[in-house]
Parts: sequence; structure tokens; C-alpha cells
Amino acid sequence: MSDEDEKIEIESVTSPNWSGRVSRAKYTAMRDALLPILPTEAPGMTVADAKAALLASLPEDLFPGGDKAGWWLKAVQLDLEAKGVIGRGAKEPVRLFRTGK
Repeated sequence: MSDEDEKIEIESVTSPNWSGRVSRAKYTAMRDALLPILPTEAPGMTVADAKAALLASLPEDLFPGGDKAGWWLKAVQLDLEAKGVIGRGAKEPVRLFRTGK
């Protein structure tokens, strides 16, 4: 089984009883691009700003031309929120920050 075919289970903060299986390679690449750019305090960074900041860090073989980066960003965001690794600011638009966990 190739690295891209290996799956991991993710959760969603918006659907507490839901879980899904996704590509470990793509999940890990997105997580590793997202976490370093997020501030450590609220209110945080907008999702659009986070996506713009992390696109250059994504591996081209997994995200050619940034393809599907928005979907993967949302999947990783919701999973990391469910796990308490990132938080969401209190006001609109959605802003993300690292919690320190």
C-alpha cells in the first residue's frame, strides 16, 4: 500500500458523532502546512488568509496547483478543532488559532 493510499480516521467539531477515513499523506501535509502559520492567540487568522499562506507549503505531488486544498483545509480544520488543537475566534468571519495542545 502506498503512503497516499494509507487512511486515517478524522472527526468533525460540527458533527460530534461523525468520523471519516481520509488519505494520511494529504491530511498530514495539510496539517503540517496549517499549524505553523496559525497564530497562538485569538482572534486568529481567517480561513481565507490561512489558505493563501499555506498554499506554497503544500507538496505539489499531493496538491498539484493547489487542487482540492480548500476541501482538505476544511477537513483538517474541523478535525483539529474536534481534538482541541486549534480554536475558533468568537466573531465572524471564522478565525483560527493554535491552542497549544
